[in-house]
Parts: sequence; structure tokens; C-alpha cells
Amino acid sequence: MMSGPGRGSSSWTAKQNKEFERALAVYDKDTPDRWYNVAKAVGAGKTAEEVKKHYELLLEDIKRIESGRVSFPNYWNHPGPGLFLFSKYACACKSDQLVHCG
Repeated sequence: MMSGPGRGSSSWTAKQNKEFERALAVYDKDTPDRWYNVAKAVGAGKTAEEVKKHYELLLEDIKRIESGRVSFPNYWNHPGPGLFLFSKYACACKSDQLVHCG
């Protein structure tokens, strides 16, 4: 996959991931030109091929988690309130609970 100006980028910001999630809720598997529409919603020069690959990687992550092949960090031993990274998403921790990822 090529990256550069006009060709998209392989890195994803938290904002792009949030737009990606929203677009997946709007453009389901039966939507014509789904990946084109998702790429347009994400913006930042992402291509249909990039968002489709991002989706496929997300599905692989979910399968690994559901199969038990991914150990979960002990959130309850997190050093306290604040922001930390979990996988590709920024997560907020308030007291002893995870309150937001995105």
C-alpha cells in the first residue's frame, strides 16, 4: 500500500478512529460503495482500501480477544485517574473504572 500526499496514511489518529466507528454504524455491509463512503467520512486522505484493511485488522483483533489469545491488562492496578493508551485507542480512566475509549 502506498502512502503519501493524496494516497492516505497508514497511521490513524483517535479522531479518525472515532469517525471510522461512526461511519461503520452508518454504512453497513449492504451499503453500495461502503468502503468509499467510510473513507470519505474518515477524511484525511484515507482510501477505500485503507479503511477496508483497518476494518479487517479490527476483526482480527476481536477474534483474538474472543478466543482468549489476548491477555487483558489489569485496569484496576492502573496508577489512577488520567489518560492512557490501550491498543490504538486513547482511554480515560476515572478512579477505578474505564470511562471512555475512542
